[in-house]
Amino acid sequence: MVDSEGYYDYTASTPPYKEVINVVADLMEHHYGNPSSLHRKGFEAEKLLKQAREVVAACLHTEASHILFTSGGTESNNLAILGCARQFASRGKHLITSRIEHSSVYECFLQLEREGFEVTYVPVDQTGCVRAEEVIQAIRTDTILVSVMHVNNETGRIQPIDELGYELAKHPRIFFHVDAVQSAGKLPIDPERAGIDLLTISAHKFHGPKGVGILYRRPSIRLSPILLGGGQEFGLRPGTENVPLIVGMAKALRMGTEKQAVNLRYVNELRESLVNQLKQVDGLILTGSEYKEHMLPHIVHFCLPGIKSEVFVHALESVGLYVSAQSACASGEGLPSRVLLAMGYEQDLAKSGIRISLSPFHSQNNVHELAAGVAATTSQLKQR
Repeated sequence: MVDSEGYYDYTASTPPYKEVINVVADLMEHHYGNPSSLHRKGFEAEKLLKQAREVVAACLHTEASHILFTSGGTESNNLAILGCARQFASRGKHLITSRIEHSSVYECFLQLEREGFEVTYVPVDQTGCVRAEEVIQAIRTDTILVSVMHVNNETGRIQPIDELGYELAKHPRIFFHVDAVQSAGKLPIDPERAGIDLLTISAHKFHGPKGVGILYRRPSIRLSPILLGGGQEFGLRPGTENVPLIVGMAKALRMGTEKQAVNLRYVNELRESLVNQLKQVDGLILTGSEYKEHMLPHIVHFCLPGIKSEVFVHALESVGLYVSAQSACASGEGLPSRVLLAMGYEQDLAKSGIRISLSPFHSQNNVHELAAGVAATTSQLKQR
């Protein structure tokens, strides 16, 4: 169990499992050796690192040699996108992504445009879904990389990754990157079956520690390193590995994977209950698809016409309920959501988005209290 009373911002960050906290603390105290050292303490750390890599690989149905450890989702996305594009620039300089990607993906493509690459930003429909056929239609003879997220971090809309992987397999010179930060530990992920070449994961999204992540990479794919100064992580990510955090991440991913089917059913029930109650709130507009199979059950997103999201977030906080506006990386900027604008929402409405994140640790009573809090806060703010 975790202690997170009133906390509904699991999409931004999750409280670590108690078991993860304990194992990280134990390793920090007793296994502090550098895994590159040649003495016994180093060998102990290296063994723990190897075991963690094998655990992660098993969760992803792949081999340990496919797993790189990084500092988190942002670094993994940067290494995958910048490293792939720069490495294969001689083959072509056309890239494809969507308009709803996380900023750690989106800004990589902006940087690559500054370096002379050409990027096609594929639109989404009104539910926030990238159409696989539009991605395929955007392919050119000089296309080298496609990057589409698994689950949108604002709306919770699931993207057609399997369909995309199947179609892109017909284009063997194009690499397929997937940002799976919001789906790892929650939805089944099998990158090899899905035809994914590069896949990004971040530990603190599934009850692991902050500051550590994963990049799945097919070993046949060479990447140009974005950091220099050592031969760790197959020569692609220099720097001493943070063994306590890596082991904690592996444990959290394994725990989440083992409980995945049960948790998914339970959180689906919570989401259905919450959505039904939110539909009764006057003026509230739910975003995404009306079909629950299209949505990650852990996320409920809505807009409140005439109420700025940051005002609503702080009003809910005053009664002990913690939700978010846009993604944690973009909140506080006072700008309309780039994701909602891409879905066709007007600017004012795109400034009113609210994201609620559910978890298996919430109860139906929690959901009722939250829905009542949303309704009461909405009514109060409209009367001002």
